[in-house]
Amino acid sequence: MKLHELSPAQGSAKSRYRKGRGPGSGNGKTAGRGHKGQNARSGGGVRPGFEGGQLPIYRRLPKRGFNNHFAKEYAIINVGRLNEFDEGSVINVQTLLECGILNKALDGLKVLGNGELTKKLTVEAAIFSATAKEKIEAAGGKAQVI
Repeated sequence: MKLHELSPAQGSAKSRYRKGRGPGSGNGKTAGRGHKGQNARSGGGVRPGFEGGQLPIYRRLPKRGFNNHFAKEYAIINVGRLNEFDEGSVINVQTLLECGILNKALDGLKVLGNGELTKKLTVEAAIFSATAKEKIEAAGGKAQVI
């Protein structure tokens, strides 16, 4: 088989629909845009959120609260998930990303204390909850703050 012999499967390739090509096409003259009006013009149409001049919902609803742009968002993992690793291994963000437990590193790793830990591990994270730190050290491991 050569490149010039390649073709799409029979019936899979549809020809492009050509608007405004005469009355016989069924879509001539106004080409499906109707007569005049904002949407009939070139470059016409309304922006997202436009409600025909009525005060849009994003302006009618009150703005509430405060969003801290400097807040750090941590990737969270519970102590119970750490049992998947071998005894004595070092666990950090890279390790968790490689094995697929975490999807994104975000601003660092936070370890929470839900679940039980039975293995001696060294865990490197930005933050540990008090119960997580207790459980890691009770199992004989280390909780290192990076």
